[in-house]
Amino acid sequence: MRRWLISSAVLLVLPIALVLGVYRSLSAPLNVPVEGQVIIVAPGTSMIRLAATLGADNIVAAPTAWEWYARISGKAAEIQAGEYSLTEGMSALELLENLCDGRVKLHSLTVLEGWTTAELLLALRGNEYIRQTLPAAVSAWELVNDLGERLGLPYAHGEGLFYPDTYMFSRGTSDVALLQQAADRQFAELADAWQQRAPDALIATPYDFLILASIIERETALDSERPLIAGVFLRRLERRMRLQTDPTVIYGLGEAFNGNLTRQDLQADMPYNTYTRSGLPPTPIALPARASLQAVALPTKSNTLYFVAVGDDSGRHVFSETLEAHNKAVAAYLKRLRLRSEQ
Repeated sequence: MRRWLISSAVLLVLPIALVLGVYRSLSAPLNVPVEGQVIIVAPGTSMIRLAATLGADNIVAAPTAWEWYARISGKAAEIQAGEYSLTEGMSALELLENLCDGRVKLHSLTVLEGWTTAELLLALRGNEYIRQTLPAAVSAWELVNDLGERLGLPYAHGEGLFYPDTYMFSRGTSDVALLQQAADRQFAELADAWQQRAPDALIATPYDFLILASIIERETALDSERPLIAGVFLRRLERRMRLQTDPTVIYGLGEAFNGNLTRQDLQADMPYNTYTRSGLPPTPIALPARASLQAVALPTKSNTLYFVAVGDDSGRHVFSETLEAHNKAVAAYLKRLRLRSEQ
């Protein structure tokens, strides 16, 4: 009788010990470098193949146990394809949870304020983690012309329609998906600023609102100056004065611009030359952020009609009410440039 009891106890303890041993092995840290490791689970990968691969690479110490645990727990059928980060100290059980929850590794794309849409497209094309679906044979500048139409946006031309920010995405996300996300954000920001505009606002449509905001974005990097510049441009429009702003001419030159804006460029008539044509240019010229959109909605009220850069490293401008005062500010700016070039 005693032998039978002992044998029964041994038979009972063995499975428990086995289960505890398996659990300990699955709870132990994966064999990954201190800096971590990345694995890619392709669509349709079976649990058997995944366990075998991780076992062969010596990442999971007990691949068979890991596979059977996944099957018994029902998690084998929940594994999602994607790119996953393995970090130091992560266990096989934690990895399985990540695989089932789809906690894929995220990459980032930073779109800078004041970029053109062509620059955004080039950044998308140069990112190895983004799946390219837009025609690669078409240059970025050409693609902008009907990009909005391609994406089903309210405006055919693609300039200015995407919000500058940092976007997180998983490997294989398409360029179109990221553009749609940035466009949704831009139109939400535009709608918010449009709702805040003054009752007597001169800008008649949200698109014109976006155009002016894009010009302000290219004129200054200082948030404090944006409402001042918005006020200048709005007063010039109200008085039917030409905007006479260099960034619109530069945008009109497109890929032909070599970094040196000449007098000949300023005198050459084209749709984006605000020295030869009145009113706003036909489209935005850059990707404006919230500060520039808000500046158009709430411009500074004053009598200034002109501004010119100070010419130092501050990025500041001198604002003037009269042409005489403006000419003096321009002369001071040119003198400062000459002095700096002689140093």
